[in-house]
Amino acid sequence: MSKGLKIFVIILIVLMLGAGGLYAYKIYKDKYDVIEENVVAGENVEDNSTLKVPIKTVQTFKGTDRPIAVMIDNHKAALPQGGLNDAYMVYEIIVEGGESRLMALFKGKDLDKIGPVRSSRHYFLDYALENDAIYVHYGWSPQAESDISSLGVNNINGITEASSAFPRQKDKSAPHNVATTIESIKSIAERKKYRTTSAATSVLHYVTDEVELADGQAANKVTIPYSESNEVEYIYNAETARYQRYSRGVEEKDWATKELTTTKNIIITFARNTTLNDGENKGRQTLYNVGTLKGYYITNGKAIEITCEKSSRSVKTVYKDLNGKEIDVNDGNTFVQICPINANVTME
Repeated sequence: MSKGLKIFVIILIVLMLGAGGLYAYKIYKDKYDVIEENVVAGENVEDNSTLKVPIKTVQTFKGTDRPIAVMIDNHKAALPQGGLNDAYMVYEIIVEGGESRLMALFKGKDLDKIGPVRSSRHYFLDYALENDAIYVHYGWSPQAESDISSLGVNNINGITEASSAFPRQKDKSAPHNVATTIESIKSIAERKKYRTTSAATSVLHYVTDEVELADGQAANKVTIPYSESNEVEYIYNAETARYQRYSRGVEEKDWATKELTTTKNIIITFARNTTLNDGENKGRQTLYNVGTLKGYYITNGKAIEITCEKSSRSVKTVYKDLNGKEIDVNDGNTFVQICPINANVTME
């Protein structure tokens, strides 16, 4: 090889190495610039192994506050009612005269107007006990008075408390006008030395992922008759994925906030009720709710058949599908409609 050719080859090699180096540098710089831009934007494109994905937690039932159960009047003269939207569960059960009464359960709430507060009926105690709740009422039936004592229920009877804790409101007439607050209830509970914290788990098996009852029947409108004069309806709103509640054909609103009363979940339980032979002839009822009862779970416009299993008055009710598996319930409030066993419940 001539001297000139050798020089040419050397120059060619140097040029190729230089070009390769420039190309490598460009790739590195472009990558670095992208990383730098994303870091400035708050992104980490290099290594996401240190990023923490937020863990979903159930919001409906959380914390260590002991639940508070309040008896709520459901007579037409009592509407509107206060606090139902903030209750994690509301039980509705038949009472005398074809009327129904509610028991609203609160946990970790601070509400200024709950009510109208009404008197106790003995079978509501079963659901206060299974929720480990302090039980609040304004008066009682003889059966409820007896059972509160024998079952050792931590109760607050508004009739025996200061009127400032259970004031009568001017916009309604007695006996449908007694209200109370969470602050008043907690103050009385502390004075009575009731336990105010609870390690009890929720009655319902809430889940964070949305429950869709794909194989369920349509339930965009649910009608539940308690008597000829007392019917409750729920209308599903697909935009909010919630049910709006109607009582006797009238849309329900909160007593204080005027917001519409809505719920995420509905559970229907069919239970036999009979008139008590207590010598007073007031038509008071008793409820046969221990055992395995039939019902429905309703959410997101669909319904499935379930069983409602309760082995004793104080033990939690377990809600199962027809395969015997405890049902998953959407994170959100629930109305539990315990209706007469032969009630003609309709869904469409």
